[in-house]
Amino acid sequence: MKHSEASAERTRNILTKTLLIWTIAGLMVPNVWLSFTEGLPFFQTLANLLLPAGVYTLLMSITRRIGRATLWMIILFVFAAFQLVLLYMYGRSPIAVDMFLNVATTNPAEVNELLSNLLAVILLAVLFYLPPIVCAIVAVFRKWRLSSLEQRVTRRIGLVLTIAGVLSTGLGFVHVRHYNPVHDIYPSNILYNLVTAVVRTSKVVNYHTTSEHFSYQATDTRTDSVPAVYVLVIGETSRADNWQLCGYQRPTTPALMGKDGVVSFRRAISQSNTTHKSVPMLLSHLDAETFTDSIYHVKSVITAFKEAGYSTAYISNQSRNHSLIDFFGEEADTCVFLADYPRPDGLHHFDHELIDEMARVLSAQRPRQLVVLHCYGSHFNYIDRYPAQGAKFVPDRPAHATVHYRDKQINAYDNTILYTSAMLASMIDSLVTRPGHVAMLYTSDHGEDIFDDERNLFLHASPIPSYYQLHVPFIVWTNEAYRAAFPEIDSALKANSEAFVASSMAFFHTAMQLAGIRSCYADTVRSVASKAYRPERAMYLNDHNDGVSLIESGILHYDVERLDSLQVPLR
Repeated sequence: MKHSEASAERTRNILTKTLLIWTIAGLMVPNVWLSFTEGLPFFQTLANLLLPAGVYTLLMSITRRIGRATLWMIILFVFAAFQLVLLYMYGRSPIAVDMFLNVATTNPAEVNELLSNLLAVILLAVLFYLPPIVCAIVAVFRKWRLSSLEQRVTRRIGLVLTIAGVLSTGLGFVHVRHYNPVHDIYPSNILYNLVTAVVRTSKVVNYHTTSEHFSYQATDTRTDSVPAVYVLVIGETSRADNWQLCGYQRPTTPALMGKDGVVSFRRAISQSNTTHKSVPMLLSHLDAETFTDSIYHVKSVITAFKEAGYSTAYISNQSRNHSLIDFFGEEADTCVFLADYPRPDGLHHFDHELIDEMARVLSAQRPRQLVVLHCYGSHFNYIDRYPAQGAKFVPDRPAHATVHYRDKQINAYDNTILYTSAMLASMIDSLVTRPGHVAMLYTSDHGEDIFDDERNLFLHASPIPSYYQLHVPFIVWTNEAYRAAFPEIDSALKANSEAFVASSMAFFHTAMQLAGIRSCYADTVRSVASKAYRPERAMYLNDHNDGVSLIESGILHYDVERLDSLQVPLR
């Protein structure tokens, strides 16, 4: 009996020490990984390793009840698992503010599509972090404890590591000019980012109050009685590199090639790689440099057109998520979300259905009409964005989210571009017969990575952008009557077609000039429909909503080389 009790005690001691070490080591895995991926200077790297290790160790030594101490760390286990999944996806960077906001605003269908393709890495993260939690629960019930000596030794080790980490942090301040431990040490950076995300969410909740009195003071400068229709189309996850119209070798946009009145701007770069920031910039006068907290105090281009006497409609193939995009859309006289009306077959609505809704709006024959369409475009899972009969590039399945299936992913993605271009062409065909002045403006919120180089990046919204996530199509179409009435605008569009375009900045100002709407917020220098258009250097709206030069956003040489080849003004 005594022998068995002694054996049980030894086993318990081993499990107790194992739980202690596993908890600390498991929490440190993101720190070790980030130390390799972030390219931190020496003392910053030391601080990122020593200080968290010391704090974790001290926290684990507060009580001898090792199970309770481990359970205190559950939220950190969750963050660590989340961080590892994101590092697998994007290869670098701590959990960003935008990533927390994406989790909050992405609709369940998109989440399911993504998670189903990340099951392997999610399962590995769960298998790594679940055992210590289970073991901790057992330890609580069986009252496993560290010995007094083990607690003292753990505490001393934690104190030494913490002091060394603090010293490294101090040296980091001396040797690195812009060093900020809150932003540069995990997990303090993700805790800060989480708080920031909560604050931004609260500002979105209060948006109607903070923007209540905003006005564009917009007026229509065209006082004639000629009917006018302007259509603004916002694509989703469409990258210019896969558009035949932008130089891609595959015939992905045959329906638009050579179509009268179509002008394509092949050097367009978005100022954000996330939908919840890019679309509000496209629909407002704000850009990367002016976005900050101003976005919570302004309204969209829809309000500007309403002030100028236009009837307005917003039609979306996205799901409601109670974001600024929804609130901007709700400014319109008519606001339709296709997702509010589920299809009988359970599939997501296809973007072509937007044309039918637009036709219903335009059938009222109002003299001045703005229609804003928000597509689902090329959002992953690509094969769900077009009907099966629309699969020109095959095989397009199975298209799992791994580099091994890249060829199939590209086929599926190219099919989405083919489908989008056909939709735009059909839209133009439906508009070309309308009387009066008609124009359409299209761009995408951002692009997409599809395992394009040795980094094997996939999807978008990574904390650090890439070339493929930012290079987007930008297209203007005008009907014959418009071109005849405003030859100077037609001439300017063609003259500016080879210029660099910051899509997030130019979209609003171009729409306002196309419609001849004057506002103190409209700037012809930023409109590609103006002979006064002047490209500015490429900017990026970073995770903390600071507008920075794109070259300073953290992009790597892969992206710089491609941007240079596109002659994007980085410096």
